[in-house]
Amino acid sequence: MTTNHDQTRQDIREHYARVADSDGAVGCAPGCCAPGAQASAHLGYSEDELAAVPVGANLGLGCGNPQAIAALKTGETVVDLGSGAGFDCLLAARQVGKTGHVIGVDMTPQMISKARANAEKVGAEHVEFRLGEIERLPVADDTADVVISNCVVNLSPDKGSVAREVFRVLKPGGRVAIADVVATAPIPDAIASSLAAIAGCVGGAAHIDDVRRMLEEAGFVDVVITPKSESRAVIAEWFPGTSAEDFVVSATIEATKPSASCCAPTCCA
Repeated sequence: MTTNHDQTRQDIREHYARVADSDGAVGCAPGCCAPGAQASAHLGYSEDELAAVPVGANLGLGCGNPQAIAALKTGETVVDLGSGAGFDCLLAARQVGKTGHVIGVDMTPQMISKARANAEKVGAEHVEFRLGEIERLPVADDTADVVISNCVVNLSPDKGSVAREVFRVLKPGGRVAIADVVATAPIPDAIASSLAAIAGCVGGAAHIDDVRRMLEEAGFVDVVITPKSESRAVIAEWFPGTSAEDFVVSATIEATKPSASCCAPTCCA
């Protein structure tokens, strides 16, 4: 199983290396993720947000806007899972200000290089990018006030480890604000086994009930998963003719790590 997981990660890493080298022209998969601002505008980003980042930071690879639910505050520390070319990190940096800190983690060296160059273009000295896998985050315990991610956790072949790692790096009372693709019905084998569908954020999506379970087992409370039914039309464009939209949907995922004074998992309800 470990070997299969490693091969899946390597296949995804190679795919997104090509995306990075082509400025998003490859897309997530055939028909998926129109590059740049056009796609992001449909996912809830404002014109101001789209204009705030340098050209090349937004590769249009998301499935939502985690910024909309993160409620970031000045001075907070943010960790972004699968930070790509730096789009969400640079937006988060505006909200947390110079007294805050943003850490982007990505397993693709080409993406890390692009993200660092984009941060330098806008003088975002309080943003850093680290090479690593989201199942083994290169981040110390109790570091982050908020963990964000945009359409990346579905790519992991070991989502339970991702949930445990997010819990570890969050401070007590820290929160999760994630946009991702989740399954609402069993995904057919033809889609689940397709590398294009896995790299395209569909084939590896976990069922919404499993996402909730993994977060709660990791120790999170106040888990709220909100499916976006309107995303089905977009997903239909990602993989036309496969009926992928009948099995998966974009969703926002929120959760909280209990505070130090709270007795998990029920938080003394």
